[in-house]
This record gives sequence, structure tokens and C-alpha cells, in this order.
Amino acid sequence: MKNSLKNRKTIVIGHKNPDTDSICSAVCYANLKRIITGEDYQPGRAGRVNEETQFVLNYFGMEAPELVENVKTQVLDIEIRPIQGVDKNLSLKKAWNLMQEDNVVTIPAITKKGMLEGLITVGDIAKSYMNVYDSSILSKACTQYSNIVETLEGDIVVGNKNAYFDKGKVLIAAANPDMMEYYISKGDLVILGNRYESQLCAIEMEAACIIVCEGAAVSMTIKKLAQERGCTVMTTPYDTYTAARLVNQSIPISFFMKTEGLITFEEEDYIDEIKDVMASKRHRDFPILDKNGKYKGMISRRNLLGAKGKRLILVDHNERSQAVEGMESAEILEIIDHHRLGTVETIAPVFFRNQPVGCTATIVYQMYQENQVAIEPQIAGLLCSAIISDTLLFRSPTCTDADKKAALALAEIAGIDAEKYASSMFAAGSNLKGKTDGEIFYQDFKKFNVGKVTFGVGQISSLNSEELKELEERMLPYMKKAREEHGVDMMFFMLTNILTESTVLLCEGQGAKQMIATAFRADDDKTNSQEHVVSLPGVVSRKKQLIPSIMLAVQG
Repeated sequence: MKNSLKNRKTIVIGHKNPDTDSICSAVCYANLKRIITGEDYQPGRAGRVNEETQFVLNYFGMEAPELVENVKTQVLDIEIRPIQGVDKNLSLKKAWNLMQEDNVVTIPAITKKGMLEGLITVGDIAKSYMNVYDSSILSKACTQYSNIVETLEGDIVVGNKNAYFDKGKVLIAAANPDMMEYYISKGDLVILGNRYESQLCAIEMEAACIIVCEGAAVSMTIKKLAQERGCTVMTTPYDTYTAARLVNQSIPISFFMKTEGLITFEEEDYIDEIKDVMASKRHRDFPILDKNGKYKGMISRRNLLGAKGKRLILVDHNERSQAVEGMESAEILEIIDHHRLGTVETIAPVFFRNQPVGCTATIVYQMYQENQVAIEPQIAGLLCSAIISDTLLFRSPTCTDADKKAALALAEIAGIDAEKYASSMFAAGSNLKGKTDGEIFYQDFKKFNVGKVTFGVGQISSLNSEELKELEERMLPYMKKAREEHGVDMMFFMLTNILTESTVLLCEGQGAKQMIATAFRADDDKTNSQEHVVSLPGVVSRKKQLIPSIMLAVQG
């Protein structure tokens, strides 16, 4: 039996520093995929929820998607063999039989609460057979009589099967009764035949247990005497040689199992981090525990070879630098986007839908229609909010007729007035009171690569021109620090005024301002006199206006 990976979940996720489109499209597309396929699709987010998006989620009574900090392959993504845990009092014989039946070489001993106590391996059992010189090993191991009876396929005639043989040695009564007196001690376990005299002698010498072989009957006198003296009596169909050979197999696995320095892994551990540990040890199997320390199953080095990464659907991005951490080890199934083609590489072919529209949510809306899936008011509200956000309520040059039609149709389903709702949403998004410089800067931030040049672009859109002016003073010094942290060549920050449909662009990095001035042909009248600031009237879109111009300038 193996844990099923066929029905494992697929994470639908947007880019780092997610905006409203990234979050809402992930939630709504995961919902659509669940409805169409009946399988497990979960929305995720690769960063914190900004104020605007939180307003949207609160307004429509929706939870934020779970934070997914990275999608590296974990133990829980591979096939864990749920090898049954056993009680530490299990006999070696039974442990061996279980190993043969399940074709395994390691069995875990666990408590009644499911906690791992130790491991017994085929090698441990082999060593137990080689340790044949110690006749006290059965009592040293504190062996339960029920184990002995089970191993010898016998019956208890006198005594309690739940009691333990824990003091004497094991011996075979092969000599005359006269001689037996000299080598039977109190508390011993004596294997003997059907001779009445030998049985009587063993009981009188205060043996703890006698095993009568070859299925011989035990007389009433012997039973009565054994009961009086507290001697356990059992019978076995085996002869004395076989019984003596088998009896050590009744020892509990606790005596030979390893309990110290066990190498265990947790379900949450990353494969990259445990590979080296597994390679450095000669163990065949390693126990897996859940976050509470409970035993879940076993993995071996062979399991790692077939490890499958997490299943992902990317929305609202296709640039590697913008994708969630560890994306290279994941299995990307689909990409739904409206940006330029970037640098995401996939191992296998994927479903890739990229349209020149103003918002990913517009594409998701179209897919609901194409699949004839009714859109619920909450979903409509999220999709509409994403379109309003990405197109700045249809003011952005990225906005298409398809975006506007979709947003108005969705607003009707959601029961909102697009104009009034947009004002509240933008106001919530530009409410920067109590926020740190970093929180503001990364509220909507993306990194880009063009050839050998890397740059980052953040953006804040607001209806409040005074608030945007204040941000100039705060963001310029922070950008220098951010550029050094990211190790990029240039850093830009767009202060976009929705009402005047213009942007004040802050520039950081050698030649950054000059490049922008050239790219937008901004002469001295239009260019802000400050060293790091350029005024860009009519520019509101990062995707359609700013990024293409920067890329052309870099390539030029």
C-alpha cells in the first residue's frame, strides 16, 4: 500500500508581491478548475496581501489564499510507504514473518499513541540468531510467555500467558533426573519430553517454566504441583531440538531494536536537504513523522528517484524572477497570463493561455463562460475588482474592450456600482498610514531581466496627489537600499496619479534617469529638476508603457 499521489493537490498561484489581479485570479481560477474536474485545486499567494486586495477580500467575505513561501519538493510530495508499526513486545519470529509478507527489511516499533520507539531490521534479527551462546538471553530480554507459546505453536496448560520469563536460563533436560538436580536453578525454563520424573524434578527444583515437547499429555499430578509451586507449563508439538532452536525467536524485538540516534525525517522536510543525510547512511529505510512526531511511514533512497514536485498553475506572470521560490523543482501544469513572454521554462508541455488584455481576471472570466460555469456573486466581485485594479477603472492604455465588457457584466452579477466601488477600493489601496517604507515599496513590485541587465519596478496608484508627493521624500532613500538588497542594476518606483493619469517616476542606479529621459523623450521642461525624478504625463501602465520602453532602451 502506498500513499496516493494521483489526487494530490494543485496550487494555483500568482507572482511575488501579489497585486489584486494575482490574488483574485488565483482564487477564481482554482474555483473554476475544482468545478470542472472535481479535483483538489487550492489558491496560493507568494507574498503578503496589500491593503487594496484586503479591502476586496473583506468586501466580498472571502479568505486570503494560504501563503506559499516556496514550492520545493517535500517528503510529503513523494510516495511514503505506510509500513505498519508494531508493538515492541512483538516476537522476532512474527517480525520476520511480517517482513517476508510485506517484502520489507525494516519494521518500526510504535507506542499506542503512534509515537516511534525503535526500529528492527533484517540485520538485527540475523545478529540475534548468531548470539546463541548466552542461555540467559531469553530472560534478559524479558520475554512474555505468550510470545513463547506463539513461537512454538503450543498451549499454556498451567500459568498466565501475560506473565514474563525474566530471571533464569534456558536448558534441555536430557540427563537423568538425578543429574538434573545439579544444573537446574530456580527460575529456569526447562525444555523436556514426556518423562514424568523429569517434569517432576524440574518443578521441584523451582523452574519458572517447563515446556513439554512432541505434544505429550501432562498429568493431573504435574499440573497440580506446578500450580502450587507457581511453575508455568506449556506444551508444543515440536521435538526438543526444534523447540530449543525456535525458542529464541520468541524474544521481543525491543531487546534487539535500535532506539538511540534514530534518523527520522518529517513530512515538511525538503528533499534537497535530506538527500545528503540519506546518502551518508547505510540504512535502507528512514521513518517519516508528522509535525507532532507521530509515525507516518517509511521512505528509502529509491523513493527519492521517483519524487514528483508540487503541481502548479501560474497566473498573472510567466517570468522566473517573479515566480514563487523553488518553482524550478515544481511541475507546472498551466500558465494563464496577460504579460509579455518571460523566462519560465517547463520540463513537459503545458496549457499556456496568454492574451493581450488588461487583466488576467478577464481571461478567467472568459474561461468561466467557455465552460458554461455560472459565476457566483462573490467570484464575480473578485474578478471585477481585479479588472478595475489592473486597468485603473478603464483609464490604463492596457485596457481593452473585452476588459470593460467583462468588468461591467461582473459588476452586475456582484451587485456593485463600478465607479463608486472603484473609488472605495483605490482609497483603501492608497491608505499608507502606519506603513513602513518597505511595505509601501513592495506593495506592488516586480523584477525583470533583459540580457545581462536586471531592474525592479514598484508602483503605487492613488487619487491623492498630496500623498504621492510625500512618498517622493520617503521612497528615494529606500530605493537605494532596495537596489543593493536585490543586487539589480536599476530600480524604479511609479507614483501614479489616477485622476490626472500621470506618473512621477523615481529612478535609482547609474544612468537610470538619463535612460528614462531618453526613452520617453522627456526634455528639460518635462523632466523634474531633481536628480532621481522624471515626470511622465499620460503614463499609468507599468506593463504596457514603462517596461517596454525600458527594455527597448536597454537593448538599444
